[in-house]
Amino acid sequence: MKYRKLGDSNLEVSEICLGTMTFGEQNSEKDGHEQLNYAITQGVNFIDTAEMYSVPSREETQGSTERIVGSWLKNQKREALIVATKITGPAAWNSYMRGGPNFTKGQINDALNESLKRLQTDYIDVYQLHWPERKTNFFGQLNYEHDTSDLWEDNFVDVLTSLKELTDTGKVRYIGISNETAWGAMKFLHYAEKFNLPKIITIQNPYSLLNRVYDIALAELSMREKVSLLAYSPLAFGMLAGKYLDRKKPNNARLTLFPRMARYSNDLCFEATQKYADIAKKYNMSLAHMSLAYVNSRPFLGSNIIGATTMEQLKENISSKDVQLIPEIIKEINEVHQLIPNPAP
Repeated sequence: MKYRKLGDSNLEVSEICLGTMTFGEQNSEKDGHEQLNYAITQGVNFIDTAEMYSVPSREETQGSTERIVGSWLKNQKREALIVATKITGPAAWNSYMRGGPNFTKGQINDALNESLKRLQTDYIDVYQLHWPERKTNFFGQLNYEHDTSDLWEDNFVDVLTSLKELTDTGKVRYIGISNETAWGAMKFLHYAEKFNLPKIITIQNPYSLLNRVYDIALAELSMREKVSLLAYSPLAFGMLAGKYLDRKKPNNARLTLFPRMARYSNDLCFEATQKYADIAKKYNMSLAHMSLAYVNSRPFLGSNIIGATTMEQLKENISSKDVQLIPEIIKEINEVHQLIPNPAP
């Protein structure tokens, strides 16, 4: 396993991070513990979760993932692990959480304390804002369209000040953002420097062969400002594992169970996936290995967040750490990308 520093922090994390959002929905507590135990034997020291998980989020299962991780974490050597979680942003569908989640000081404190209880730990290594409060392009929207009905007002300083109180107490070591744009990231960086507030060290955004939107603006920000990408959905909800090729709908697969999670299953995604699968076959590797190895090769990557519902999937995904892509493969991948760029925003 390779390890990378997150941003300009002193956190050294495994190149592969275990994502846990299926724990409590598609995976039981026993399954989750089995995955966690296997992951650490392979050198994984980084675990990512969120207060709203499991996914798809609903009131009955909200917090279940953190509870499963917590019942495992309490029996581990805590200082050997890096644990990241997230506070939920506002949305029309999640009003059951705190009467409608937001990033006010009170809600940040409440959300963190509840996460600490569920995770059975005294501190979070990386505490992230799950998505912006303002209306912008994320979760499947590629192009920004200004919404004049948005009542959000610039509260970056207030949010950072609230987070500073948590870092000062030691409950949070570092902070990060998620599903954020280059403008939002630069505002956080600007105000942190101007007012001596905590600097973001990570951006958790989607990144895969089907979605390289990060390359357009955020990649340069990552490199120049030392803010690492935590790449989520590197297999595009399983599309890049090849399980949906030829429009198959395997039993118990995420897109079979939850067809509304269709960000990666439009016609162009199927077309691009087939072309990537042809490249992988040509070079005698699995599509999953090639897809994950490509993400691992990115210089702005902090960690590649993989998830699985079976141990077989988990073992294949983690073993991508040993796969190196030769220049010829990178060249052919980029040729497909030029032909069908970012089919899944």
